[in-house]
This record gives sequence, C-alpha cells and structure tokens, in this order.
Amino acid sequence: MKEFKIAILGGGNIGTSLAKGLVASLQYTRDEILITEKREPRISHLKKLGFEVTDDNHSAVTSARMIIMSVKPQQFLSLAEEIKDNITPEHMILSTITGVALRDIGSLLGNVPVVRIMPNIALEICESMTCVSFMNTTDLQEKMILTLFNKMGEALVIPEDLMGAATVAGACGIAFALRFMRAMSQGGIEIGFDSEMSLRIAARTVKGAAGLIIETCNHPEMEIDKVTTPQGITISGLNEMEHQGLSSAVIRGLITSFNKLGNLAGSSH
Repeated sequence: MKEFKIAILGGGNIGTSLAKGLVASLQYTRDEILITEKREPRISHLKKLGFEVTDDNHSAVTSARMIIMSVKPQQFLSLAEEIKDNITPEHMILSTITGVALRDIGSLLGNVPVVRIMPNIALEICESMTCVSFMNTTDLQEKMILTLFNKMGEALVIPEDLMGAATVAGACGIAFALRFMRAMSQGGIEIGFDSEMSLRIAARTVKGAAGLIIETCNHPEMEIDKVTTPQGITISGLNEMEHQGLSSAVIRGLITSFNKLGNLAGSSH
C-alpha cells in the first residue's frame, strides 16, 4: 500500500467530517488521507467523496504516521488489539473516542505521543470547536496539532478531566444549538414565513449571535441588553421563554448528557 500522511480509523460521521475538514482547510489533499471502514455502504459513500478507503486497519497503520482513532467507545478495545503490534515510536495517535482516557490508549498502544481531541461535525466546514489534551507529546508536536485544528475552527487545550464536559458542551452542544434553531424556524412558520425562508432567517440570526460573542468576547446578556427596550417585544418574548423553562431546560439537558456519559464510561471498564 502507498504511503499516506494521515490514516483515519473509522469512517463514521466524525471521521468523515474530519477528513472533509482537512481537505477544506487546504492542509491535505484527498489522496494524502486514508480512511478505514468495514461497512459497505459507508465505503461506497467515502469513495464517492474521493477518499482512499480500505477495510484493513493493519495496512492503514503501517502506511501513515498520524493515526486518528474515530470509532465508537465499545469498539476501542478491539481496534486497539487489532493495531497494537503495528504501532511504532514514530506514530502519533489521535483519538476522538468518547470516554477513553489517554492512559488507556497508552497502556494498549505503548509509549507513543497520544492526543485526545473532541471536535464536532462542523469540522467539515472548518467551524468546529475542538478541545485537546496531550500525553507524551513534544512542544513541536503540540504546536502542530493546535495549528491543524485551528485551521478547522478553534482549538482549545484543556485538562483531560474536563474532556467529558467538552464532549457534552461542544460535541453534543452542536445538536442542542441545532434543535434551538429548528424551534426558531418552526416559530417563524407560525408567524407567517414559509419553511425555507424561516429556516434561512433562523440560521443566519443564530450565526450572527455566535459571531457577536466570538468577536467581542462580551457576555450574552450585554448583547441582549442592546435589543431589549422597556415594554418592548423582545423582552416580552424572552420572559415568556424563561417562564416556559428555556434556560433551565438547556442546563438540565447538558447535565443529563454529562451524567449519561459518566455511566457509559463506568460500564466500559
């Protein structure tokens, strides 16, 4: 098999989004990335996207030096057992696998540089928030990884014990934000827009709100104050949403997901 720069072990949603982002950010070309996948429909889909695909994890590991493990948590042990004899000190291992600690990866794959990454599916449009933790890495390797993911959005180094929280806030969080956007779109239909126009307005409005916080670093309430006038329509709508439990529902949803993550992590050991 020819040499590749990156091998992504697992061609699911995150693995595919990562591959797309690496290309969209102009850091790699499709023929420099190898994706492994065992499901025939996914193999066909990935090939249609122009990526090199194999079902052989052994050959993938020997053909690239940067290995990204992107499988479901319950598949980690079998994948690690499958590839461990092919891992060398020259490899760098990245993992998107929820609930699998750096020490668990290192204990099975040896004394190699290991990086946990928690991105979200916005990788593919280079707008992901990616949280990162390192083990056995040099300053140069860490700088390279941060550059890699900063070009696909923003990378943030965090203590590994916050990786579960990052999973909920960042990776699950994009689904929470999308559900809010859907609700805005449905409300827009109620007040007169057709579904296409309503979704377009909702999406652009949410993007604008996020952009304000990213660019100004202001607290959301500071920006809210700019559009809430005394006895105005905005404050009336906000108060009704709070009366119906908007903030508490979001907070409880995050906590529920976090507790579920803890239960999954406990059952995987």
